[in-house]
Amino acid sequence: MGESGNHRAIRKRSPLSRLARRVLVALYHWKGWRIAGTRPDQRKFVITAAPHTTNWDFAFFIGATHSLRIRPSFMGKISLFRWPLRRFMFDMGGLPVDRAKRGNYVDAAIAAFAERDELALVIAPEGSRTSNGEWRTGFYHIALGAGVPVVPAWVNHETMRGGLGPPIMPSGNFGEDLAKIAAFYRSVMPDCPRFAALAQQARTLISQAGQNDG
Repeated sequence: MGESGNHRAIRKRSPLSRLARRVLVALYHWKGWRIAGTRPDQRKFVITAAPHTTNWDFAFFIGATHSLRIRPSFMGKISLFRWPLRRFMFDMGGLPVDRAKRGNYVDAAIAAFAERDELALVIAPEGSRTSNGEWRTGFYHIALGAGVPVVPAWVNHETMRGGLGPPIMPSGNFGEDLAKIAAFYRSVMPDCPRFAALAQQARTLISQAGQNDG
């Protein structure tokens, strides 16, 4: 994956990267967001960011992770890690992945967890801002393969609140674990239709698993 993951984590950021982060953190405070929850005790985890409804989500998560002293990382297509953006992308926490190769997204993320002493990988499992609320499975395969917990993160732009939930260690039963994740999200945003759809997705998966076992 190029440079050493641990070296990237401790290397001093470039002036452009530091400026970009300052601007995003300033926007976070200017918007008046408030954060709930605390930094997980674990040093490695997958953060699921939901619901993903606006580009302001990025500013919120940069500001929130800054407040919690979490240095977030994200997966980006490999073309973004070429000059002149290479240094900036690494400084902002980017991990390059060749999406043209089947399965490389999950494998690259698992490898990154193995290489690093600390890693907080942020993933938006809905995939896009126009999602119907159902989640893709990549985040789960990454957490399961790396042996790290899933930390659900949420943001409510109506109340200007957001935060982190308790870490959930994947058991290998996606439906059951997704139900736990959905239950947390519905506890903090009970009126969000996307999380109702997520809970339904979990129930469907559990029902299908039961039929297959039968």
